[in-house]
Amino acid sequence: MSSSSSSPGIQAAIERMEAVFPQRLVALGAQRQVAWREAGDGESDFAYVCLHGISSSAASWFGVAERLLANARVLAWDAPGYGESTPLSVDAPTDADYARVLGESLAALGVRRCVLVGHSLGCLVAARWACDASALQIQIRQLVLMSPAGGYGAPAKAEQRARVMSGRVDALRDQGVSGIAAVIDQRLCAPGAPGPAREWVRWNASRMRAGGYLQAVHLLCSGDLGEASGRLTMPVHVWVGTEDVVTTPEASEAWARRLGAQYVTLAKAGHACVVEQPEKIAQMLAHLS
Repeated sequence: MSSSSSSPGIQAAIERMEAVFPQRLVALGAQRQVAWREAGDGESDFAYVCLHGISSSAASWFGVAERLLANARVLAWDAPGYGESTPLSVDAPTDADYARVLGESLAALGVRRCVLVGHSLGCLVAARWACDASALQIQIRQLVLMSPAGGYGAPAKAEQRARVMSGRVDALRDQGVSGIAAVIDQRLCAPGAPGPAREWVRWNASRMRAGGYLQAVHLLCSGDLGEASGRLTMPVHVWVGTEDVVTTPEASEAWARRLGAQYVTLAKAGHACVVEQPEKIAQMLAHLS
């Protein structure tokens, strides 16, 4: 679903997003770049830093950003291999590879203090980077893990890891990005999610690049959120929708206990809670700054 073939509602949302949450390209070394969307005070050294999930993009944070921009700087990346961000140089990257690019980008953007927010797969990158907070020049005031993907890198998950890897690769081969995107809201959204939210979820997924998605599948299969246990020095929060069938409330609560995090549920939200309930999430984030 390209922007040129999208519905009038999506076209209007894109135009609004480009006006208040525009993209900027951050140049890194070795002819690399990372695409970020930015809202609010671009001169501030404090920002909400938002990391999207495997089937999404920086644009998934638009609803949250437009509700926070009056009082704070909001930054959301297209992860390496997504949008106009340069893919990572290895075929099977780890969370450390993504975290390294995240740190480089934020330094280039002048961020010195942040509330770090991961959604789904973005939680693996956020947690990995936060584990190194003591060595960073950036203060992470709070870490928010929304609908956290735990990864399949733990030795005990070897069979699951193989199934997930083959299932994701086969789905991409058989359906392509467009086929995956066309029905993705059926799993990611709560049954009562409004039509515009569902369409935004599908549009975000339709913008995936196959190569970047496959690299992210390797991240999902090699990552282990449990490695952050006992290593996070900042306050940690785990939020999940009560209707999430991907990273369920039960699984998310278990991660909260393991990470020593405050646990909160979002009533009637599915896995795509960022898109479904941006006003509620923005309100919750505003209290953490």
